[in-house]
Amino acid sequence: MTEISATQAKQQFAALLDAAQRGPVRIQRHQRDVAVLVSAEEYEEIRKLRAEQLIRLTEETSRYAESKGMTDELLEQLLADEE
Repeated sequence: MTEISATQAKQQFAALLDAAQRGPVRIQRHQRDVAVLVSAEEYEEIRKLRAEQLIRLTEETSRYAESKGMTDELLEQLLADEE
């Protein structure tokens, strides 16, 4: 992964954007990672993967709750008790 200082990123922003099209660019300030710039295409891929992970986790949690006796009616009762 390409690394660049925050100062260089500011001074060479157009080149930074070009570099991000070829792969992630790590931006550092005072030798600490502060950001990673990725292409819009790569960002969308990451976002899609995260959404798929969330859906799988939700489905797994639902199956587990059902296996422990959770029903829609019981859930409604529990949520009504919160009010």
